Amino acid sequence: MKFAICNETFQNQSWKEACEITAKCGYEGIELAPFTLGKYVTDISDAERKDIKRIADDNGLEIIGLHWLLVLHPGADKKLHINCVDDAIRNGTLEYYKELIRFCGELGGKVMVHGSPGARNWDPADFYQDTFKRTVEFYSSCMDTAKECGVTICFEPLSYAETNFIHTAADTQVLIDAVNHPNLQLHLDTKAMCGAEYEAPADVIRHYKNVMKHFHANDRNKKGPGTGDVDFVPVAEALKEIGYDGYVSVEVFDYTPDGETIARESIQYLQMVF
Repeated sequence: MKFAICNETFQNQSWKEACEITAKCGYEGIELAPFTLGKYVTDISDAERKDIKRIADDNGLEIIGLHWLLVLHPGADKKLHINCVDDAIRNGTLEYYKELIRFCGELGGKVMVHGSPGARNWDPADFYQDTFKRTVEFYSSCMDTAKECGVTICFEPLSYAETNFIHTAADTQVLIDAVNHPNLQLHLDTKAMCGAEYEAPADVIRHYKNVMKHFHANDRNKKGPGTGDVDFVPVAEALKEIGYDGYVSVEVFDYTPDGETIARESIQYLQMVF
């Protein structure tokens, strides 16, 4: 199994430092949160993009893709939302999304994980059906760009504590079927599954094997795998059983005690389990 880690794990450390630590710990890939590089990806020059990729290459790492797509740097002032009723905001988000896809492709990334709960929440004052329809239209408008760039957008179901729009793999399957394009698929996150699914994570993996294209390893306690009560043995068995050939990528939300410790202990646990 190939292992990766998300770069925001290394709080207040440079991209170069994050890549060096990631490689030292034994990972093969790194997953990039665009907000860690500045206000907007459109501000990142061609030379800077080449440098980002070169640093990863120099450390023997694959930039596997992007996540936290519509979470912006504190200094940014864009309003981003994929399905709100405001046409100007939605269309502006679509154009920025396409820039994210191009950025991902230029770095050699193959997947973009859409979690970003605040940029997808359904306004209960609106009809859910209309929100869903706008979401389908949004992603349908991205598919040509995604195909051209070799990028698969992986929509992430999230718990009720995080969003009120699309909570389960079954919900996501409905969206995938409605868009009906191979460049929109499913992302599964262990913590999110523990908070929203009606089945054990291993069973969700088996049931949605045909559309699952990316996987995040973490615990329900928001820390790394192996730190809480989630048993990853059946998760590993399910991923092997379905022939999953992507990355198992570590994503945490509690950055204590520090990035290097999290990275080292997470991969040691995953190597033991797998």
